[in-house]
Formats: sequence, C-alpha cells, structure tokens
Amino acid sequence: MTTVPDVSVVVAVYNTMPYLTECLNSLVGQTIGLDRLEVVAVDDGSTDDSAAELDRFAERYPDTVKVVHQANSGGPAMPSNRALELATGRYVYFIGSDDYLGEEALERMVKCADTHGSDVVVGKMVGTNGRYVRQSLYKANDSDVSLYGPELPFALANTKLFRRDLVEKHKLRFPEDVPVGSDQPFTIEACVRARKISVVADYTCYYAVKRGDASNITYRANHLARLRCTAMIMDHAAGLIETGPNRDAVFKRHFTWELSKLIQSDFVDLDDETKREICAGITRLADTYLTDPLSDSLPVKLRARLRLAQRGAVDELCRAISEEAEHGAPPFHLEDGRAFARYPGFRDTGLELPDRCFELVGEIVPGRLANKTELIEADWVQTGEELALALAVRVGVVGDTGSAVVRLVEGAMPKSADKPRARRLPDGHALPPAQGEFTRELTDDGNATVLRARIPLEPRTAKRGVRVFVDVAGGTYEIPVRGDGRPMPLARRWHGETDPYRAAARLNTKGRIVIGTGPLHPPKKPLGSRLRSLLTGAMRTKRK
Repeated sequence: MTTVPDVSVVVAVYNTMPYLTECLNSLVGQTIGLDRLEVVAVDDGSTDDSAAELDRFAERYPDTVKVVHQANSGGPAMPSNRALELATGRYVYFIGSDDYLGEEALERMVKCADTHGSDVVVGKMVGTNGRYVRQSLYKANDSDVSLYGPELPFALANTKLFRRDLVEKHKLRFPEDVPVGSDQPFTIEACVRARKISVVADYTCYYAVKRGDASNITYRANHLARLRCTAMIMDHAAGLIETGPNRDAVFKRHFTWELSKLIQSDFVDLDDETKREICAGITRLADTYLTDPLSDSLPVKLRARLRLAQRGAVDELCRAISEEAEHGAPPFHLEDGRAFARYPGFRDTGLELPDRCFELVGEIVPGRLANKTELIEADWVQTGEELALALAVRVGVVGDTGSAVVRLVEGAMPKSADKPRARRLPDGHALPPAQGEFTRELTDDGNATVLRARIPLEPRTAKRGVRVFVDVAGGTYEIPVRGDGRPMPLARRWHGETDPYRAAARLNTKGRIVIGTGPLHPPKKPLGSRLRSLLTGAMRTKRK
C-alpha cells in the first residue's frame, strides 16, 4: 500500500477462535475498500488457532493485513499499544477480536468524521448472544455530543473511530497495568481533548459478541481486580476533569456500573476479608469522588448500598442485599412530604448515617410501589338498597400514610404503565375527592400498611378499575389493584325489586380488578337496531 489509508483497524487477539474469523471477514469486506483500509492485528501469545488464522489473512491480503506475534502480556493494553506504533491511517479504529462490524461501518464513520471535523466518532453498537449494550446514545445521528451529557459516559469502550493526529499529539496509549477496562482511560482522555465527538446512529456499525462460554475478559475478572481497575480509571479521569458537574457526569457511570456490580447478590457469598477490602476501596472512592449532587442523582437502592459500604457496615450491607433479594425492596417511610427507603442502617444510631442516604430524591418508583401493593380481601357490604365495595389492601408504605385511598376509576391505564404496573400522575393532575370510608393500620411486621376501604356504588352502568392512590415524595402514584389469586366476591343484586342492579368483580386480561355495575335486566334494543346488528354480523361472517 503506497498511499496513506483512511483508517487503521487495531485488533488485539488472544484465543478468540472461531469468532476471530468472522471479525476479520467483516473487516476485509468493508465497503470502504481495501485500498483505504489497514488492519493491524497483534497476537498476544494465543494458544488456540488464532495465530494461524491471522497469518492466513495476512497471506491472503498482504497489502491490507499486518500481523505481529508476541508473548502473552495478560491483557489487551500491550498489544493495542504495539499496534498503535504500527498504524499509519488518518483514523484509527479498535475492534474486539471476537466482535464484528457491519459492512458499511468504516465508510460511514470516516465520512462522518470528515464532514464534521470530528476527532472521535461513535458508531451504533448492539449486543449479540445476550450481551448487553446500552442503546440510549443511539437514538439519532448527532454531529456534536458531549462527554459530560447523560449518555456518552456509559459508552467508554475504545470501539470508536479516533483521529490519529489527536492520538499522537497527546501520546494516548493504554495503561498496561490495568487488566480490566484499560480502554477507558484512553477513551476518556481522547474525548476530553477532542474538538468534536459525533455519533452515527442510523446504521449498526458494531456487533459486540458475548462468547458462548462467557470467557470475555470483562466477564472473567474477579471483584478485587475490578475494584482496583475502577479506582485507577477514576483517578486518571480526575486528573483530566476538574471537580464539578462535568466530573460528576462521568463518574456517575462508575458508581452506577462498575462499583454497583461489586455490591450485588454475589457480594454476600464472598469471604469476610474480601468483603472488607471491597468496602474499603469503595470508601476511598466515595470519600474522594461521591459529591452530594452526584449522590442525590443515584437510585436510592444504590445510594444506600454505597453509603453502607462507605461506612464499613458490612453486616448491614449484606442484610440489605439478601433481604431485597428474598423479599423485594423495603417499604418507604413517609414523613413530612419526604420518602425514605427503610434499608438496614436507616436511622440506626450505631451507624449515624444521614437520612439523605435513604431518601427518594427525584426518582420515579411506580414498579416498587406496585410490587408491594397486594389485595388481602374484597367483598360486598349491603345495607338495604345500598351496596358498597369493601377492600383490604396491603401497601408498601409506612409512616404518614393519610394520603392513601382507593378510587374506582373509569378508563384504562396508559400503556406506559403496563411494565411497572403503576404510574406517577403528571404534575398538576387534578383528582376528585375520594368517596367512601378509609382506615389505615400498620401490619404486624411493621413493613407495610393495611388500607381498608368501603366505597359506595351508584346504580349506573359503568366499568371501573380498583386503584390505590398514594402521595410519595411530592408525587401521586396510581396503582391498579390486582387479584393475584385472591377470590373475587360473587356478583350481587341490589337496588330494590322494581329497578334492580347487578354488581360484579372480575379480573381483566392484565389481572387487575374491575368493578362492573349495570341494570340486572337491561332494556332491549329496538327491533331495527337488532336487525342491523344481525345483518352486520352476517356480512362479516360472509367475508371470512
């Protein structure tokens, strides 16, 4: 190749057969063309057939594929650095040797960089074989995104197009003492120093593969290795980004991703010394980098766990994890318009953690409330010609629960409420006064409130959902009550002999309780209307 290629693709390889073949085929098959492409592959002492496969491609594409073999270094950093020394393209792109590209990927990303003067281009990435890749960065093409926005910090892999002049000007290289996540310091510094960062979102550029044996290095690393690497990444980033909102935006990723993963369910099964080491490492990072605004922006579940770890409260942290795994999230304690998640450590005089560690701050929690809302019993209460629905519902809130009521509501819940099974009402949404009588009492275990309601029914034709409404942290939540295997009361006749009505309780297709009322003997339709219905039905049958 006599001309400077547009892009050099760096491939660090270690034992990735048979995935390597698809990776290399996706590179030499790029629409950008072999004359504009350079592939620099470094075999890091593979013991499978990877080295031979690289040599096969180098022999077949001698003007495009360069291969270097070296002794195993223990991670992708050293082979990536060696490849950078050999790269000659205007841009450099990194790909995992078990991943592959869409055939137009490089052509589209180079065009984007040339058009917009971008120093970094992020191509849309998706996961395969069950590998998770966050998608919110790829909603639309964007010629100028910020590292300090809500999305890019969650896409810090080096699988991007970088202007090589930028890389060489700032001597960007991968830290070889960071076995896990060594691409993050490189990517963060490149993005900090870039004049412009762009996103190609209208084409899937990169397919990230989770190997069948989950042997990707990210999946193999143990807790302490991941902790040490995360600390080195954060310390490096802190040297580039001054204290303030920009650093918080980047470090939100590390607290919600890397550090959060260290205190999940498998933490409980670790030996005591490892638990203490993890908590000590989190303590150092939280003391240094977990500012109050950043802490407030985290989900309360994570904030509580981080603060317990920071305090060195290993036993309470283990209880918080195991109890939530077994029983679900704890109830919310409502007090003076605020809500606190009652995790172990909340108002523990021995730990003296501030209430803010457990407070719901700007977080929407319909799913948590729905999961803790449970029908206890339902029945009719009839007095003469009057009929009322009597309910007892367990609700996952305690404390100031006076706002908790039950309403019968016409109309379906919005589809957005299907997955969480509840919703937070829009601000300013007006509700009519609740009808009926309500009492509230703490359950014997102190972890919920039993809301008892007696709601009078009107003699009219209606289908209405049974829903709990409760105010939590400044918002009102609407929670459909589900049957969940509880017996429904039998249909009941009421409202006298001359004009009787019927009330029935049933479950809809989503398991939610619906109360139907209407005349026991509804008036018949006029003859003409019935004939039209019959004819319409016959025509539909004929068409079929």
